[in-house]
Amino acid sequence: MKRMIVGILAAQIRGIASAVAGPWEDGTAAYNRGDYVPAVRLFRPLAEQGNAKAQNMLGVMHRRGQGVARNSVRAFVWFSRAAARGDAKAKSQLRDVSQAMTREELSQARDMAQACEASNYRSCEY
Repeated sequence: MKRMIVGILAAQIRGIASAVAGPWEDGTAAYNRGDYVPAVRLFRPLAEQGNAKAQNMLGVMHRRGQGVARNSVRAFVWFSRAAARGDAKAKSQLRDVSQAMTREELSQARDMAQACEASNYRSCEY
């Protein structure tokens, strides 16, 4: 009888924990499992809403080619959005990715970042 009660309580606790999890937690769990495409799908709406952590993660994923094509220009766009919101990790990543880019790539990335922000993420090339 005790085992059954303990089992029921454990199942309820797991159910409560999963009910509390949101897109950020689900995206992080997917990313940590190596399920990058679902992670991108979960992080993108958060990033578009201005979540700096999600913007930084999308930058990382574009830089590494995780769930998306490897693309320094798109990584720059997401890092710059997160850095503008004060994310210290994104500022560091932005410096690193910028140093590895050509002048043309940097110019394109800056233009894309400005257009993306100005359109409230409706005119983003990502």
